Amino acid sequence: MAKAAKTIKIEQLGSPIRREASQRATLVGLGLNKIGRVAELEDSPSVRGMIAKVQHLVRIVDEK
Repeated sequence: MAKAAKTIKIEQLGSPIRREASQRATLVGLGLNKIGRVAELEDSPSVRGMIAKVQHLVRIVDEK
């Protein structure tokens, strides 16, 4: 049996306006670009690092 990959659901709360270009690019990489948008991603160290970089703009909704 294949093990189901853990997922994490994140929601964008803050605007990327007046943020560094790298933070805007990180939001796009996470699949977010508008306030209120929710993305469900695989829970991996690279995704966790991206979330940590923009933690003031996003919140974790659900972890499975």
